[in-house]
Amino acid sequence: MADEDSTIGGRARRYVRVGTSVGGFAARLAGERYLGLRYDKLEQAQDLKAALGGLKGPLMKVAQILSTIPNALPGDYATELAELQSHAPAMGWPFVRRRMANELGPDWQSKFADFSREAIAAASLGQVHRATDHSGHLLACKLQYPDMASVVEADLRQLSLVFNLYRRYDKAIDPSEIHKELSARLHEELDYRREARHMSLYGKMLASEPDVHVPEVVENLCGDRLLTMTWLEGAPLLEYIASHMIAEDRNRVALNMFRAWYVPLYDYGVIHGDPHLGNYTVRADGSVNLMDFGCIRAFRPSFVRGVIDLYKAIRDDDQALAVYAYETWGFKNLSREVIDILNLWARFVYAPLLEDRVRPIQEHNGKIGGEVIGNIRRELSRIGGVTPPPEFVLMDRAAIGLGSVFTHLKAEINWHRMFHDLIDGFDEAVLERSQAAAFAEVGLTPVF
Repeated sequence: MADEDSTIGGRARRYVRVGTSVGGFAARLAGERYLGLRYDKLEQAQDLKAALGGLKGPLMKVAQILSTIPNALPGDYATELAELQSHAPAMGWPFVRRRMANELGPDWQSKFADFSREAIAAASLGQVHRATDHSGHLLACKLQYPDMASVVEADLRQLSLVFNLYRRYDKAIDPSEIHKELSARLHEELDYRREARHMSLYGKMLASEPDVHVPEVVENLCGDRLLTMTWLEGAPLLEYIASHMIAEDRNRVALNMFRAWYVPLYDYGVIHGDPHLGNYTVRADGSVNLMDFGCIRAFRPSFVRGVIDLYKAIRDDDQALAVYAYETWGFKNLSREVIDILNLWARFVYAPLLEDRVRPIQEHNGKIGGEVIGNIRRELSRIGGVTPPPEFVLMDRAAIGLGSVFTHLKAEINWHRMFHDLIDGFDEAVLERSQAAAFAEVGLTPVF
């Protein structure tokens, strides 16, 4: 994000830039639909990436999330959007001084023994600076970019336009609930006080996991748009992979990632919705540091039970239980045809968990998976489409994102046994009590 975006004029230029790009994309789609002009699907995808990717802001982040949700976008669209980068140029020292003074007061620098002038990381909503407190402890200070609430509102309006255009061309998925879910999560990401409580929540939920580390919030150095936490030392995943060729090392990381994401889900009904490569690092011993707690989703205990019920339904070929699970998730108007198509998707997603053997997360180099997803899209389009419930978005985002991580690691694990370690003995009432107690302890109430 450039400094011009911190001014009213800069934001106006930004919105005009995006509106023009998306508008041009819309005009070319309309030309194909109503005038018979040829507009190649790959060219459409590249135009859409250009319209969204130039933002380096929230809508770009949404585009990345959409690229990982099967059937949320056509295949060519997803491929192009997956290339969007999440790192934006950092804002300069004048911005940093203003932000820190606004959050901690004019004497903010006296609160630190050292504070880096240059950001060590920059992303779609803010940037991170390294600091040291007066006791010598390393800290990470996350600063939110200027006027991001207005930016998010503008970007969500543009996203609605893109969804409406896409819906006219492809009926497989009705994205209306997806838009609502992404809107709610993005607004939550702007609330750094809430993110601090999420971080504390994860510290409690993962306290018994020795190979998963969560930063601690430094309360007296936080503000509405500043989040300060303890520093966790580790290497980016791809860097770790390059220096660790032994399969056992990689499998250990995969196991720790699996538990980092799914212990909170099955024990507390909570998912970290953004397994982006920048949101965790790996220590030399294969343990993982989990970071960035803006995109967190709580689920009703009955929904978590539905996830397990669907697994059992696919395993046992129990059609009645599958219908019950889909309805628990929030799917409506389920005809026999819709159920059959959803079961194709479920068999694909649950496949690694159904086989009691060591295997990669995805076999056949993804070719069969691509064919399955393509077939699901065609079938959904044929029957008029389906509306995924809002809970589906981040659950699927986590599953697909982690699948990508496990593929990078070339991990070969008995996923079936890892899954059963978490779900055997599942009790919905116990989860409900655990969830309520954990949220209350950090001053939160679960929002479903």
